[in-house]
This record gives sequence, structure tokens and C-alpha cells, in this order.
Amino acid sequence: MLLYLASRLGRALITVVLIITFAFIILRLTGDPAVIILGPDAPPEAYAVFRHSWGLDQPLPLQYLSYFHAILQGDLGRSMRDGRPALELVMQAVPLTLALTVPALLFNLIIGLLAGIIAALNHNSWIDRAIMTLSVAGFTVPSFVMGLVLALIFAVKWRLLPSGGSDSWQSAILPIVTLGLIGAAVIARFTRSAMLEVLGQPYIRTASAKGVPWHKVVINHALPNAAIPTLTIIGFMLGSLVAGAVVVESIFSWPGIGRLLVGSVASRDLAVVQVILILIGFAMVFANLMVDLMYGLLDPRLRVSQRVRVKS
Repeated sequence: MLLYLASRLGRALITVVLIITFAFIILRLTGDPAVIILGPDAPPEAYAVFRHSWGLDQPLPLQYLSYFHAILQGDLGRSMRDGRPALELVMQAVPLTLALTVPALLFNLIIGLLAGIIAALNHNSWIDRAIMTLSVAGFTVPSFVMGLVLALIFAVKWRLLPSGGSDSWQSAILPIVTLGLIGAAVIARFTRSAMLEVLGQPYIRTASAKGVPWHKVVINHALPNAAIPTLTIIGFMLGSLVAGAVVVESIFSWPGIGRLLVGSVASRDLAVVQVILILIGFAMVFANLMVDLMYGLLDPRLRVSQRVRVKS
């Protein structure tokens, strides 16, 4: 188990370094922050002073080494717009984003898993076809379209919920449902496929032939084995929730990290954008690391194969 954990941690560390490098290079190739922040009419001397004060006049490799050295010391930079620590600005927005993504994830899991299980247990019935039709419709509709449609129906036409802002808990309902519906549709399809594959295995038929009640066959045999492939998509969903929050928060004027990212990219506030990208990268790496560890717990064959590769 220790070898399995060490290999996954090493891979996660390499992924984080690549994310930091990618974010650093791409942001410096997308435009000059001096022109965006100071404006196109500022004198050349002002541009030169701004670039020098933020180290933007140095060669790119030196900028990267300085930035990476600062990260190792816990310094993630300051906002170019107001001089505040970038991490402080981002962490102020994180609770509001979590207020959307955590309930949306629970919505994904509860609705998606139940719908997928019900569809598999009623394979080729009208229930199965209805759930799969809704599922296909759910994950093919872009999040911004889903959000606009929900806002048009529940906020504009029926006036049941606010169309934006974060003044009350009702303001979070439409963003949560927007994020949750798309994720639930994806999980439902994967859960159905995994359940159908497991239900067709010989040990399921053997357990049924021995007289084991069907609900015990499903709970004790089918569900644990179907959970292994389903974990993969759930790990990806954690990352997609954060990415989807960028669009959803902009639609519903929710002041989380998604909206902060859009504003910081527009203003070329490099330090803030880099912190957000690193945070999103860490979230995705952590989610996939947890999925890998749960794989090892649910399927001991993975740990055995890992030891065999190390010994060979």
C-alpha cells in the first residue's frame, strides 16, 4: 500500500509543477499587464517603471525561477491592481464558490447515482429510456444555456427566485441546480453502464440462483463492484465543477473565484490568475489522488500489480 501511495503522490507532485509552469508561461504570452492596467495612453516611462517594479522587464526564464523560488517560500505574489496579497483575494472568494460546488456535488451524486441505478435495474423499460433521454439532454446542453434557461423560467417569468447576486440563500439555488443537473446527467450514464456490466457477471447469476434476495444481491455484490469504474467520472466531476463555476458565477453574478478569475484575466492581474489556476489544479490533482487511493482500497489487485512492477 505504501508503494501504491508513493507512486500516486509522486505523479501528483509532477502534475502540480506542470500546472504552475503552464500557467506562468501562458499568462505572460497573452498580453502586457502594463498596457491593460495603466491604459493605452500612459507615457512610455510609466510602462517602464511598472514593468521594472513587477519584474516584467526580466527575461522569461529569470522571471520563472524567481516566481518558483517565491512559491517555495510561500509567497504567491501580490495583485497588480491594488497591491494586496493574491492569495488573500482568492481565499476571500473561496467560501462563496464552495457554497455552490459542495451542494452541487451532493446533488450530482444523489441524483446521478440513483438515476443510474434505477435505469440499470429497469433495463430496456420505459423508465430506462426516460432517464437516459433526460441524461443525454442534460449533459449536451452547455452550462451557460442551462443557466440562462433556468433564470428565464424561475427568475424572470415565474419570479420565484433571484436572478443573481449573493444576498440570500435563495440566490444560490439556481447556480447550484445549474451545476448539479449537468453533473448528475453524466454520473447517471456512467453508473447505468457500470451497473449493467456488473449485473451481467456470472457471480451475480450464481448469487441469484442460490436464492439470495435480489435487493441483497444488488447492495452487497453489484453496487460495490460498479462503484470502481464510477469513481473515475466522479473524480473528473470535482474538477469540472470548479471549471463550470467560472461560467455559472458570471451568469448569476455570484462573487466567487470563477467571477474573480474572469475579471483578473481581463485586467491581466497575473498573480491572482496564477493563484486561482494553481488552486484549481490542486483541487483536480487532489480529487484524482483520492480516487486512486479509493481504487486501491476497493480493488486489492491494483496494489498487487503495483508491487509486481516494482519488483520486476
